[in-house]
Amino acid sequence: MGVQILEESVDRVVATMPVQGNRQSFGLLHGGASLAVGEAVGSWASVIYASTMGRTAVGVDVSATHHRSAREGIVTITATPIHLGRTLATYEVLIADDDGRRLCTLRITNLLLERPTPPDPTQIR
Repeated sequence: MGVQILEESVDRVVATMPVQGNRQSFGLLHGGASLAVGEAVGSWASVIYASTMGRTAVGVDVSATHHRSAREGIVTITATPIHLGRTLATYEVLIADDDGRRLCTLRITNLLLERPTPPDPTQIR
């Protein structure tokens, strides 16, 4: 997908993705690509937050509204927190085109879990 992370912290994760290579058959940025990259960036922000508590994050809900599309250029994906709790983290993820126009708005909620204990290799059959 060509995603590059530009900035990463609990309060903000920013990434870019080229439209080329992520188009649907009509030449527009694929809505599924927008949803996939938005979920990935929002989840990454939740993982960063969860790690501050020795936890990890798993997705439980994602929704998206596509406002407009793009045919070329680079889109910028920005995740910022809506809610950072002990068991849930919710982020708003905005996808914008080269001119800063909003293409898509996502909301992703992740459940914050204790990190699983790795299996004992001597017990694996």
